Amino acid sequence: MVLDYLALGAGGPFTGADAIYQLLVFALLMFLLKKFAWGPLVGVMKQREDYVNNEIEEAEADRAEAQKLLEEQRQQLNEARTEASELIANAKKQSEQMRVELTEAAKVEAERMKEAARREIAQERDAAVAALREQVASLSVLVASKVISKELTSADQDKLIQDTIKEAGDIR
Repeated sequence: MVLDYLALGAGGPFTGADAIYQLLVFALLMFLLKKFAWGPLVGVMKQREDYVNNEIEEAEADRAEAQKLLEEQRQQLNEARTEASELIANAKKQSEQMRVELTEAAKVEAERMKEAARREIAQERDAAVAALREQVASLSVLVASKVISKELTSADQDKLIQDTIKEAGDIR
């Protein structure tokens, strides 16, 4: 009978039996919803909440790790820059030191070469002077021997001098 009213949409006075019936249907519906829909729905919502919370925590951990790695990279970059600056400074210092050493070595070598050249020039000069003395002595002996061997007239002296000069030229 109640179903007839519901099915046909007939209206009538609202009775207590209708209220109890509706209350029982509502309680049954709530029980079924709680058993089959609300529990799984809450479970799915809880799983989703846990998943989202885990994802947020992982994202925070990843962000913290990325920040840590970024700081490490910055620190390593700064260390590399500092090291490169030190290497450049050391290279400049060493090159300046090598330049000074090479300049000093070149000065010493140049001075040694000048001194060797001076000694060689002095030896050559002494050798030339000795050779010249020897030639003068031999020419003097030659002239003296010719003078002794004959009495010379003025023309003979001129001829003797010319011959001696010619012989001295041939000796060379």
